[in-house]
Amino acid sequence: MPVYWFALSQVSKKNLFHAILIFVILHLLVYPASNGYNSYMDRDETSIGGLKNPLKPTKQLFYITVLMDCFAILLSSFISIYFLGGIIAYILASRAYSYRGVRLKKYPVVGYLTVIIFQGAVTFFLVYHGADTDNTLKVPVAAMIASSLLIGGFYPLTQIYQHDADTKDGVRTISYVLGYRGTFIFVTIVYGIAMALLAYYFISSLEAKEFFALATCMLPVLVYFFIWWAKVWKDENQANFNNTMRMNLLASCCTNIGFIVVFLMQ
Repeated sequence: MPVYWFALSQVSKKNLFHAILIFVILHLLVYPASNGYNSYMDRDETSIGGLKNPLKPTKQLFYITVLMDCFAILLSSFISIYFLGGIIAYILASRAYSYRGVRLKKYPVVGYLTVIIFQGAVTFFLVYHGADTDNTLKVPVAAMIASSLLIGGFYPLTQIYQHDADTKDGVRTISYVLGYRGTFIFVTIVYGIAMALLAYYFISSLEAKEFFALATCMLPVLVYFFIWWAKVWKDENQANFNNTMRMNLLASCCTNIGFIVVFLMQ
């Protein structure tokens, strides 16, 4: 959702109907279908996502995800051929990430890149292109890259409490390869590059006030992050489900608020 608000805030001539339709396609169909399919393939028995004790996935879940994807593709056809192609590519990448026959998620680098490219740059492109009145293809590349880096600076933290469960399932995530301490160092570097690129993008676009507003909204995330890092550095057991979910909730809320503020300032 933060990428959605970021992209929408940068569109000068907005098609309101398309903007709303894109929100529905992404957040009520594509994203939940992707998560549902991933849960069906993983058959998680331990904490996953926002669920501490997930229910056992059923065949009905699989059918529902397929139905949601088909509906998303149908609605996407009303926006543009490029948007339709992008949504299909997103769905296919999501399936390849989870499907047992391909299972991109078991490869630390390929799986990581798949997530940050599609949830970041590709999503920014889809929203910017689809919500623009003229369906422009001139999408700011710096903003697309920054979107991927923002996702890349956060995603490994969502994997940090699942090392044991992932290993048993034959999955080697980027967080597992980096280790607990390495994960925090890595995301600090990636997130720092993302914020530097955002600063360059906003300031070069004469939107310095918008960047400082965004950075201010992100301060609580940084405070919690460094406090959590210090705890994990002393005791790796602090890299657990509860702390991860607190980080997830705080980062989601603050990042969304930040980009919504940027949107309203436009």
